[in-house]
Amino acid sequence: MKMINMSLTMITAFTVALSTSTLAAGDAAKGQEIAAGVCAGCHSPDGNSLIPNFPSLAGQHPEYLLKQLMEFKADDSGTAVRNSPAMTPMVAEFSKEDMENLAAFYASQKATPGKVSGDTDLIALGKVLYHGGNIENGVPACASCHGPTGSGLPPRYPALAGQHADYTLTQLDLFNKAERTNDNKVMQQVLTRMSGTEKRAVSLYIQGMQ
Repeated sequence: MKMINMSLTMITAFTVALSTSTLAAGDAAKGQEIAAGVCAGCHSPDGNSLIPNFPSLAGQHPEYLLKQLMEFKADDSGTAVRNSPAMTPMVAEFSKEDMENLAAFYASQKATPGKVSGDTDLIALGKVLYHGGNIENGVPACASCHGPTGSGLPPRYPALAGQHADYTLTQLDLFNKAERTNDNKVMQQVLTRMSGTEKRAVSLYIQGMQ
């Protein structure tokens, strides 16, 4: 467990060192115009999604948002770094500037506070796992990369606090099955050690984080 935490700490430090060179520069007003026409149906006008299967984007780090948008976009061969039948067509016509503007807009929006909902015992387990991991199975604390308050570390580690449990659980399952085709190196290692109950527990706890 100590070795796992040390490894994740080193990755986190390296990521922070890189973040200053990957900052997204964008025009939030222009991003709002794009969001209103393309993104609001799934993510809501202000980025606080009302649909549990679609992530809330409000308040997310612009570096992370830009990275994901760029990796959703297919290259000339039709392949995207992050495989998503829903998102790849949506970003097909976006320029990098469009993506920077969108990232700036959503990052400027205030995230709706998380809401506690679900089995209280599972939520309690999720709290333990998020902050302390599972020593027996070698599962590191989620807080190692995403922070004790779920605020994340850009550009690689997103803010999680208040994110829909359904969306989070879906992403954890995709990582577990190697079906999410980006950001896999750390997450796959973690998810192969987590049970289905643990994944549900963490997802519920994250949804209630403020």
